Amino acid sequence: MDRNGIERRIGAPSFGRLLGDWRPPDGRGLAEALAERIRLLVLDGRLPLQTRVPAERELAVALAVSRTTVATAYDTLRQLGALHSRRGAGSWTRLPAGPSREASTSPFSPHGDSALHDLAHAALPAPSDALRRAAAAAVHDLDAHLAGHGYDLLGQWALRTAVADRYTARGLPTRPEQVLVTAGAVHAITLALTLLTGPGDRVLVEHPTYPNALGALATRGARAVPVPMAPGPDGSSRWDLDLLTAAVRDAAPRLAYVIPDFQNPTGALLPDADRARLVDLARRTGTTLLVDETLAELALDGQVVTPLAAHGAPDSPLVLTVGSASKTFWGGLRVGWIRTSAPMVRRLAATRASVDLGGPVLEQLLTARLVAEGDAVVAVRRPELAAARDHLLARLADAFPAWRPSRPGGGLSLWVDLGHGVSSRLTATARRHDVLLAAGPRFGLDGAFERYLRLPFTLRRDRMDDALDRVVAAWADLDRLDPGAEAEPSAVA
Repeated sequence: MDRNGIERRIGAPSFGRLLGDWRPPDGRGLAEALAERIRLLVLDGRLPLQTRVPAERELAVALAVSRTTVATAYDTLRQLGALHSRRGAGSWTRLPAGPSREASTSPFSPHGDSALHDLAHAALPAPSDALRRAAAAAVHDLDAHLAGHGYDLLGQWALRTAVADRYTARGLPTRPEQVLVTAGAVHAITLALTLLTGPGDRVLVEHPTYPNALGALATRGARAVPVPMAPGPDGSSRWDLDLLTAAVRDAAPRLAYVIPDFQNPTGALLPDADRARLVDLARRTGTTLLVDETLAELALDGQVVTPLAAHGAPDSPLVLTVGSASKTFWGGLRVGWIRTSAPMVRRLAATRASVDLGGPVLEQLLTARLVAEGDAVVAVRRPELAAARDHLLARLADAFPAWRPSRPGGGLSLWVDLGHGVSSRLTATARRHDVLLAAGPRFGLDGAFERYLRLPFTLRRDRMDDALDRVVAAWADLDRLDPGAEAEPSAVA
């Protein structure tokens, strides 16, 4: 049961869709493969803990396998600690037992095991020199705050001012009153959903999209309405604004969550003309846009990225822009923000009061200093990231010539078409080679994107090369399709 005492359960048809294409190509070892897929779903968070799974007979019918296959898989999961059962009552998922490294490998619940080669999290190390300078200055700034109580729902004025100045410099005039400081981007997304949506409300999302946003939607009880990213003429991904407009008209969502800047995970960049269309759509339909711009400043090929709200909605409460220090600077800061109208900021702050009373003062003062010298930090980041992206692309072309990776103009990762629906199997196998991967279905709904893998280019080059060698070994371990078999057509490039 969940924290409200309501039992979570998943029906056999829904479970079958979530499992995706789990069968080994040669049809052997079905029970082992089924157990491994269910275990991966639990570890990845796609199958929540304390969820009642279908009875053996029901799942066997839904999957068109023998009851013995399901019974053996469930037995294996009980031995691994991923399932617990009560005779006559049913079986529920739980976190598998075992060493902490094995029990905490959800790609989007980071942990600190440096023995693992982490190709799951798209995150950079800190800019050490700039962070040390900012930290020293922040300690000095702290003196002016020590006489107060330290609580501030809206965030420190110095950071709100620095963020507002940054938006203004990028073409979106902003006052500090229009900025609310949060504990990172996920907190910002969750806070906006808490204020603006309720259980059962529809929320439009790109498909694929950021997994933690899907998790926040599920926690809120909202219903995700996926709008597919379309294949572009060069094999990249793009938005289909006509399809998105039709989805808004048909589903009447309370809110649309979009990532217009180097979209996570596809890397797509929404053109300025389409940004204006999206803002106009929000205005005409009254649909709130929750705009995730956490990757906006990581353009790698000279693009000038103007904030979406600058296209006709600088003071509109219908556009909430989420930013973060995590991608540009360092995830360890845990500082993010929402930029919107001043009245909406006050509403968000009032909602926040029931959850927390503000963020740490010192970290905010430090981040204010970093944001103020953001141009210098980004100027160093961009060429390093561009070189890392190109190095990863070259290594993939050599080691996996059949794979089709994106070549994003910014951001931190590639979206790779593997040619076959083996992403979850590869992710599970890679764990045994001490590599963490983010399987494609983690970015979608109902087991979608089994053909895809997200690969960040944020590791040091020596660690990246070692990690890729291990991925090569994991790929060789798979019971792959016959090498001469023709790959099925790709739905999303």
